[in-house]
Amino acid sequence: QVQLIESGGGLVQAGGSLRLSCAASGRTFSTYPMGWFRQAPGKQREFVAIISWSGGITYYADSVKGRFTASRDDAKNTVYLQMNSLKPEDTAIYYCATAGQRTGWPRLASKSEYDYWGQGTQVTVSS
Repeated sequence: QVQLIESGGGLVQAGGSLRLSCAASGRTFSTYPMGWFRQAPGKQREFVAIISWSGGITYYADSVKGRFTASRDDAKNTVYLQMNSLKPEDTAIYYCATAGQRTGWPRLASKSEYDYWGQGTQVTVSS
């Protein structure tokens, strides 16, 4: 059974940093693209970042470009989201998800392309 578990969320002041982790099991994740999404209260779940199965290709939402970095360690079946220069508008529940092996960009920006999701981790940025 595929399982994704996020961790690393918390409360941080504006300008601070957090690193989210997503531990995966139940699938050989080294061959699947992984995505990060977030959902703020009263808003739709939105794309944040994706990382290709090789880790060599990443895409980011314009709102986080230059501040967030996605990476993966396939030996640990874990993907990461390093978040720097956090802003209050980054406050949301952050989710990791995995898509089909053949899914490419720009389809990976759509949450409908992902078949497994984690439970989410809360990130709160105070001003």
